[in-house]
Amino acid sequence: MEYIHGTVTKITACIDNAQRPFIIKSGSHCSIVAKDYLNNHFPNWEKKLLPTKAKSFKFASGKMTSIGTIIKEIIISHWKGNIRLNPEFFVLDDAHIQGFLLGKDYQRIYGIDI
Repeated sequence: MEYIHGTVTKITACIDNAQRPFIIKSGSHCSIVAKDYLNNHFPNWEKKLLPTKAKSFKFASGKMTSIGTIIKEIIISHWKGNIRLNPEFFVLDDAHIQGFLLGKDYQRIYGIDI
């Protein structure tokens, strides 16, 4: 399943050997994931949480604060071959995102455009 709406592309990607919803958003300056989503789909994720300075994010629904970062290996299927990434995601305490959101920071780090 893949569709594009404005600057948002929703796809399915392989994360921890399972197909998961994945959002690529060119308007987001960094990659994020909700704490609740990790709690529901990735047991023991907190053991892999990396400390970071608290960072505030502004959304239409208000400000949200990160509690750290997590690195996840992501495999995106492509007709020319799979794309394998290891991006760092800010974990947001009170976000309601159902999946991982890959921001435009990946373009700078990996030098690619999906």
